[in-house]
Amino acid sequence: MRNSACWTCLLLALSLSLSAQDDLPPVTRTYAITHVNIVQAPGRKIDMGTVVLKDGVITAVGKGVAIPPEAIVIKADSMYVYAGFIDGLSRTGVIRPKEETNRERPKDPGNPTPERAGITPQVDVRYALNPADKSIEDLRQAGFAISQVVPYGGMLPGSGALILLSGKSADQLVIQTKSALYAELTGASGVYPNTVIGVMAKWRDLYRNAVQSKNYESLYASNRSGLERPVTDRNLEAFYPVIDQKIPVLFKAEKLLEVQRVLTLKNDLKFPLTLAEVKEGWHAIPKIKASGASVFLSLDLPEEMKKDEKKDGKKKDDKPRTAAETEKEQLEKRRAEAISHYTAQAAAFQKAGVRFGFSMLNAKPKDVHANLRRMIAAGLSEDAALAALTTSPAQLLGISDRAGTVDPGKMANLVISDKPFFSEKAKIRYVFVDGAMTKLEIKETKKSDPNAKVEIEGTWNTTTQSPQGTTTGKLVFKKDGSGYTGTASSSMSPDPFPLKDIVLEGNALSFKYTMSFGSRSIDVEISVTVEGDSFKGNTSVGSFGSFPVEGTKNPK
Repeated sequence: MRNSACWTCLLLALSLSLSAQDDLPPVTRTYAITHVNIVQAPGRKIDMGTVVLKDGVITAVGKGVAIPPEAIVIKADSMYVYAGFIDGLSRTGVIRPKEETNRERPKDPGNPTPERAGITPQVDVRYALNPADKSIEDLRQAGFAISQVVPYGGMLPGSGALILLSGKSADQLVIQTKSALYAELTGASGVYPNTVIGVMAKWRDLYRNAVQSKNYESLYASNRSGLERPVTDRNLEAFYPVIDQKIPVLFKAEKLLEVQRVLTLKNDLKFPLTLAEVKEGWHAIPKIKASGASVFLSLDLPEEMKKDEKKDGKKKDDKPRTAAETEKEQLEKRRAEAISHYTAQAAAFQKAGVRFGFSMLNAKPKDVHANLRRMIAAGLSEDAALAALTTSPAQLLGISDRAGTVDPGKMANLVISDKPFFSEKAKIRYVFVDGAMTKLEIKETKKSDPNAKVEIEGTWNTTTQSPQGTTTGKLVFKKDGSGYTGTASSSMSPDPFPLKDIVLEGNALSFKYTMSFGSRSIDVEISVTVEGDSFKGNTSVGSFGSFPVEGTKNPK
């Protein structure tokens, strides 16, 4: 059915796939997205325009844009395009180290090695990236194109990096190294510092020693005569870019008390600070605003209460509540209030005029859309939500010159949804990262009638919409006892492919076939709804995505 479209789409997709395996250049890296509503940035929109991408860069945006002859044309048909989303903190694609078992207790727990104490600021997250990790694909399919990732570890795990959520190697992923020095108020197990107060004391000690060490190195460099050679210390040297105000300390601070303690450290030591994965920051908004710290709020929200849990506790009879019932009612009330505070946090930051982005450290990609809608329902404006996904993190991370908006000259990081992104039923259909396209398979709900009587025997002309445009083909069904046999062909495949697993239930028709290319083969699955002498549905082509297909039956 979608056989012909398969050929157009598949020949390109296969060439891209096979060339990737053979390290050959792709057929083309030029795309034109037409008939699309372009949301360039919050408050900036072009209705029914065109976006052209070439070699990983946006080259043209607007109406009446010339389409390069080599471009793959994506007819968006009134869809919506946004800048690719930016995540402020996660461990997407970062390899988790194996947990050490039966670790021996050090002879002097009060003075362990830095590694044992969780102090490894010299570690670079680039050496722990796995570009094939599924978490990269999952976050990309949620609309994200860039993520600030950090290594696993204790109070000072190492430096983070900004990565693209597409690439074949760690080096291809990274767009900025050492974007921040990552830190947590996490104590070590069984050794010093193993308490939050101990971590804060150790932090002050390390930072002040780093300042002193850096000052001495500068003094020694200016006049070495008569001065003792400074001792190299990688742990202290990792603080130097922070001391020079070149990069911030990226501090995970989920709880209110953690936020307050991290702000205390910042005020004492005067380092540039980014608070990330903030979940309980609403009471600290004035302090955060006064500190000038950058903020990434968590996109992880507590689960909504079920309707039966929101009851006011009134009893149907006149019997007084028991102490247990009263306590349960009060507990549920406090729980509901806490959830509402979490959900309304972003709106509170917006109202206070504090710029923020979002972090995905604990959030699940599949919950992003629903959680954003909950925040909007709690008072966050759609423009502010979009800013927190695009322009704000680009500014906070220092990459607004190349990401965060749909403008010529910016990186070709785009999200295309079938409806305005924040609407309830919106689905992401395409994601571009550095010009590389991901087509998301959308399983449409079948509108079929199991009691309908249709006859599919005969020849059908098919039309399929793929990223390469409109493609036509032919489908032939023959009656075979109580079932059917059939073939599919197109101008690009003169030899027909046999159909298999043909199932007709009411007016719901589905079937499969396999396309072979030497030692490679791709399974194609088609599901349509038949109405008289026409049908509409979708074709799933292996891992290359799902495409809409229509058919019309030839008169006998």
